[in-house]
Amino acid sequence: MTTRDTNFSNEQMLGFYRDMLRIRRVEEQIGKDAKAGNIPGAVHLYIGQEAVGVGFCSQLGDDDWIASTHRGHGHYLAKGGDSKLLMAEIYGRETGMCKGHGGSMHVADFSKGIIGANGIVGAGISITTGAAWAAQLDGKGAVGVAFFGDGAANQGVLCEALNAAVLWNLPVIFVCENNGFSEFSPSSTVTAGAIVDRAKPYGAANEAVDGNDLIAVHQCAARAIKRARDGDGPTLIEARTYRQRGHVEAEASFLGAKYRSDEEVAAWMERDPIPAFAKRILDAEQGTQADIDRIEAEIMAEVAEAVAFAEASPFPDPADQGTNLMFA
Repeated sequence: MTTRDTNFSNEQMLGFYRDMLRIRRVEEQIGKDAKAGNIPGAVHLYIGQEAVGVGFCSQLGDDDWIASTHRGHGHYLAKGGDSKLLMAEIYGRETGMCKGHGGSMHVADFSKGIIGANGIVGAGISITTGAAWAAQLDGKGAVGVAFFGDGAANQGVLCEALNAAVLWNLPVIFVCENNGFSEFSPSSTVTAGAIVDRAKPYGAANEAVDGNDLIAVHQCAARAIKRARDGDGPTLIEARTYRQRGHVEAEASFLGAKYRSDEEVAAWMERDPIPAFAKRILDAEQGTQADIDRIEAEIMAEVAEAVAFAEASPFPDPADQGTNLMFA
C-alpha cells in the first residue's frame, strides 16, 4: 500500500504541479521568442525556481502584496496572473497588464496584489515593507512578501527593511531566492556568511529551506505567513535553489567564457523541482501519468493561446506615454 507523504489532496497536488508547469512552459516560450527577436528588450527567466514562487503564492490572496525582481514572470503567474496578459506585456502590446509599457522586467497587476517586478536590484524589498506597513494600518490581516535574489541580499536596503520591520512588527516576509549567482558571479565570491543569518542581529524570525522542494517551501511559507497574520512580525527566508538558464537570455552573445561548468548545471538539473514533483505525485498515487499528460497538453494549449493573443494585439499608442498606466 502506498503511503502519502503529505496531507494535501490529489486535487491540490495536481494543482501545484499545474502551477509550476505553467511557469516553465510560458517561460520556455518566452525564451524562444526572445532568441527569435520577437520580444523587445532583455529577458530574465525563472526556470528552475518555480517551487519557491508557487509554494508561497499558492497561500496568498489578492489582498496580499508581493514584489518581485527582474526575474518576475514566475511570481506573477504563481499569484494568479493571466498568461495572455503576461505574454502581451512582454511582447510590448497594448493588451498587456501594463499596456505594453512595463515589458519583461516590470510586470505588475495591483488587482492581484502584485506590486511589480523591478529592474533595480533589491528595490522590491523596501516597496514591500511599505506595503506591509499599509496592511498593518489597514488592519485586515494582509501580508507583504518580497522576493529577491542572493545578490540583492548584499544591498543595504535589506538591513534597513529588517530594522524597520522588527521595530514596527510588520507583517512582511523577506524571501531570498538564493540561486547561486549574482548575475555572472558565483555567490561564494561576492557573499559572505549565510544569508539567513542576517535576520539574527535584528531579532527577526528566520528559516532556510530547500527551494527545489515545493512541499518544504509550502510548509515554511505557511509558518511565516501565519506569524505575519497573527501579528508576530517579519521573517527572513533563504530558499536555496538554482536558475537553470543564464542570467539573461542574450548572454551568449556577449560573454566570452562560461561562468559555471556543465557538470554543475547537470547536477542541479537532476534536482529539477517539476519532474521531481511529478514523481512524488505518481509514487504517492495522488495522480496518474494520464493526469500528468493531460495537464501538459492543457498548459501547452494555454501557451499557444497566449502567443496568438499577443501577436494579434496592437502596439500601444505613443501618445499614452507618461500617463498613469498602473491604475488606468
